[in-house]
Amino acid sequence: MLKREIWNRLIEWKAARHHPLIIKGLRQTGKTFIVRRFGEEFYENTVYIDLRAEKRVHSAFEGDFNVDSMVMAISAAIPSARFLPEKTLIILDEIQDCPNARSSLKYWDIDGRYDVIATGSFLGVKGFREPYVRGIPVGYEQQLSMFPLSFREFLLNTEINLKIIDYVEDSIKKHTAIEKTIHESIRSLYLQYLIVGGMPEAVNAFFETHDLNAVRSLQRNILQSIRDDFGRYKDAAGNDKVNEVLKLRAEACLDSMPSQLAKEYKKFQYSLVNAKGHSPEKAEGLQYLVDVGLIVRAYNVSEISYPLEGMKIPSEFKAYFIDTGLLISQLEDDVPAKILSGDISSYKGAITENMVASAFSVNGMGLYYFHAPSGSPELDFLFERDGKTVIVECKATNNRATSMKYVIANPQKYGQHPAIKLSDTNIGEGIGFDTYPLYAIAFLRNRADKNIIGAVDVRSLKIPAGDNT
Repeated sequence: MLKREIWNRLIEWKAARHHPLIIKGLRQTGKTFIVRRFGEEFYENTVYIDLRAEKRVHSAFEGDFNVDSMVMAISAAIPSARFLPEKTLIILDEIQDCPNARSSLKYWDIDGRYDVIATGSFLGVKGFREPYVRGIPVGYEQQLSMFPLSFREFLLNTEINLKIIDYVEDSIKKHTAIEKTIHESIRSLYLQYLIVGGMPEAVNAFFETHDLNAVRSLQRNILQSIRDDFGRYKDAAGNDKVNEVLKLRAEACLDSMPSQLAKEYKKFQYSLVNAKGHSPEKAEGLQYLVDVGLIVRAYNVSEISYPLEGMKIPSEFKAYFIDTGLLISQLEDDVPAKILSGDISSYKGAITENMVASAFSVNGMGLYYFHAPSGSPELDFLFERDGKTVIVECKATNNRATSMKYVIANPQKYGQHPAIKLSDTNIGEGIGFDTYPLYAIAFLRNRADKNIIGAVDVRSLKIPAGDNT
């Protein structure tokens, strides 16, 4: 079993007071596998229901949302199911295929005798948002997103000593150079990860065989299986349908990705999408790729200013794969060999940028960049920390970050901002910016402690003497 960081999140969910949990994300990222293993390890009994395959169970959620009635109906449809109060995990797999099952979560939560975890790959997709005639249980469910393995998770599944990972993280945090042998080893693993990516089936195959041809074949099969579901939706009667026009547009947008990323300025252009229709129609295809979790977008901003969302230009964006391995599987056959040799400069830095975009997305961070109307300067990424806008420039080699240096040198025009350069080098610094190795982005952590505020003690408050108001 691959080590996944979401495993600890599941343990925390079970240990705390909780609502039914929905795990959502791109297909084949391991949602079903991890939940079933979690049930085996932490519950005396697990009831697994595949709502896409077992349509006969759908009727269990069509009547009153009485828990005993639903238990009885599920038991009738699945004779092997056993329900032990306080000891049973109910897994509702592919819950988007049975809207009433999602609506029922409120009542499982109120009843409280059984824990419920649902998974969904199409929860945000057009055609799966509309059928909730009985409502979505707002306030009665929790959600987690599951992504392909991050580079840190990839490392955890090698034979590396965990103390080495702690040392690298500590060095990044303290901004001290990483010992050369360790740096070179982590760099080599990073280059492998760029090719393999984080789809669990591809990662398992790599660790078992180290055969990149087999990995590449698997990646293409994974992507094809995801494509096979493009355009799928539920009609008003709950029947499976395929929107063929949407499917074609989504496929055309996906097919355009290598050419989109090969440009000097990687702004997504609908003119490169080989499908009928104007930009608004083609945009539906791209939105579909975003909704299923395959593609993420980074938006240009009108100025380098906090908050970035307020500066976003909705019509100007770049698109990246959520998994860099899937991107590379769509490129020329010689690209993996080039990467292993240390050459990741092909596609004009797109591979490096894709890795950063993926790492930001996994951490729940918005994706922004700055491209001046004149074309220069162009900053690869921007993110927010402690009320400030941080500049990130990523270089496939150790080239000069010309745009970033220009912005730093002109604070009267662009403001003063912390700046980071990610490149093929060790930890160091330049004039006005810090440098980190490319793999450092994978150790990025959202600082949850920043969201914890101290309580205000109001118990000792008294009205001032003589104040009669």
